[in-house]
Amino acid sequence: MIILGVVLLLLGLLAGVGILTTIGVILLIVGAVLYVAGAAGRPLAGRRHYW
Repeated sequence: MIILGVVLLLLGLLAGVGILTTIGVILLIVGAVLYVAGAAGRPLAGRRHYW
């Protein structure tokens, strides 16, 4: 999810498409939160790890 967020963010910035930039930032933030929660060993929504 983090990689997809970075790709969409870069595509949005290079192409000048605002919606891609917005979706990229949202996916980047959600991916980072899930990564931190999984790395801390804290189960979130019934899952211990997120891939």
